[in-house]
Amino acid sequence: MVAEKNYYDVLGVKEEASTDEIKKAFKKLARKHHPDAGGDETKFKDISEAYEVLSDKEKRAEYDNYLKYGGFGGAAGQGSPFNWGGAGGGSGNWRTVVTDFGDLGSIGDIFNRMRHGEGAFGTEWEFPQRSKKGRDVQVTLSITFEEALNGTTKAVTVRIGDTSQKLEVKVPAGAVEGGKLRYKGKGGEGLGGGERGDLVIITSIKPHEIYSRKGADVTLELPISVAEAALGAQIIIPAPDGSMVRLRVPAGTQNGSVLIIPGKGAPHVKGKGFGDLKVIVHLTLPERINEKQRAALEAYAAASDPRGADIRPGIVERTIVDRTTADRTTADRTTADRTNADRTNGNRANADRTTQHHPSSPRKETPDGTE
Repeated sequence: MVAEKNYYDVLGVKEEASTDEIKKAFKKLARKHHPDAGGDETKFKDISEAYEVLSDKEKRAEYDNYLKYGGFGGAAGQGSPFNWGGAGGGSGNWRTVVTDFGDLGSIGDIFNRMRHGEGAFGTEWEFPQRSKKGRDVQVTLSITFEEALNGTTKAVTVRIGDTSQKLEVKVPAGAVEGGKLRYKGKGGEGLGGGERGDLVIITSIKPHEIYSRKGADVTLELPISVAEAALGAQIIIPAPDGSMVRLRVPAGTQNGSVLIIPGKGAPHVKGKGFGDLKVIVHLTLPERINEKQRAALEAYAAASDPRGADIRPGIVERTIVDRTTADRTTADRTTADRTNADRTNGNRANADRTTQHHPSSPRKETPDGTE
């Protein structure tokens, strides 16, 4: 401990310092080194021991005499009221020495206050806390598709703890799903003098009837007829900004094709310009057709390759090869069957001739003349 240290040096005061100066120095060091303030407990014990001696007139006088006549580092074996470890020096239990701090109470009183959360020196003492920034508060703000596209201002009431605050939230044009708007110093209270946290507004966009978004690009799904897909067409469609635009569908457009209209999407929230309008076409067949439509389709079917080679080239080519092989196999079988049949018929004819001229058969005589 401080048995071999000069108490005046420990508190940083001169030997002729007044009682008030000693108390002031002690309080300053106690604030700095107190364990409640994150200080060093050993140093706190040292300054407490020094103050316990120097704040008492009788103890201080005895200590001054000791400094004057005995000093530090006296002969071994010479006892001293300030050599807390006994003869020859050494350290003892500081709690057995520091017993009274004058108007601050005993060391037991100090630690009792610490245990009960009152602080070591009662309500008169305020030890600095380590500053810590307050927590960020997140709030979800629901907006429509149009509000996200064009931007809007919303009045929002945010409750943090027991207090409420009202503010106007400016949503920028082109706001995206899950976008964050940060307001500095509008969040939770800081600790130990720390700054307040932030308020974070998270945008949530309601679904639209016909549009969907990915970033600044807007998607529209558009049904088209068989004739429009086959022959091509020009279709007037609505753009997200409310204007009407002409979409050109090329002849032969396939189901699921994506047609792009540049610059007709949403604004870029963190840049300039606009995204694209992407139109996904879906080929739609009618559930019922009238007589004219049927006649037209039948005429189309009659004018088309009956095998479907124009729309199923890979499949039809394989079908033709398989069919040719099958036809050859059938023809070979037919020829073989005919050959076998001819052979069978020839054998039967020969057998009949043999039977007619066999010697055991009755022989008819032809008359020589007529009577």
